[in-house]
Amino acid sequence: MAPRLEVQPVTPDRWRDLVRLFGTRGAHGGCWCMWWRLRHSAFGRNRGEDNRRALQRLIRKGHPPGLIGYVDGRPAGWVSLGPREDFQGLEHSRRLRRVDDTPVWSIVCFFIARPYRRQGLMTAMIEAAVGYARAQGARHLEAYPIESRTRPLEGYVGYTGVASVFRRLRFRRVALREGYPIMRRKLAPLRG
Repeated sequence: MAPRLEVQPVTPDRWRDLVRLFGTRGAHGGCWCMWWRLRHSAFGRNRGEDNRRALQRLIRKGHPPGLIGYVDGRPAGWVSLGPREDFQGLEHSRRLRRVDDTPVWSIVCFFIARPYRRQGLMTAMIEAAVGYARAQGARHLEAYPIESRTRPLEGYVGYTGVASVFRRLRFRRVALREGYPIMRRKLAPLRG
């Protein structure tokens, strides 16, 4: 039987699952997926436990900062997304500065637990992110992936996603800066 995948917004009742997924290192090096949410100078001061508390505060406020994927009921993957203005690291990035004045939501980070890597979970998480952003009223979803054909996927490289996966899911490159693509997908409004 094929594994069952369920993707849910990270709410306070799912905090323990996210901690279990991220492990003691907070996904990578104490990040706790705060790299893009903070100005990079603040991130450096907050590494580790301060970032963990900051992410937990966001979740407690009732605005899920991302989605958690479960494979057969076990936490397996994470995607961080939200309105671009929620990500101070993006807003102050020279390389990833805004392309235009279109209001966008941004996908900024993935974490896939080691046993579930290279099984298509990133694709499933992007599809869930598209649906979630659309349900929240987003009309454009943007991502900042790497081109894996020019950079090997080693260590944490690829945490922002892989461009070929986004292309398969109808994201189009709207800018290329210093070798890094900015990709965007227009979202059709929900009918209802």
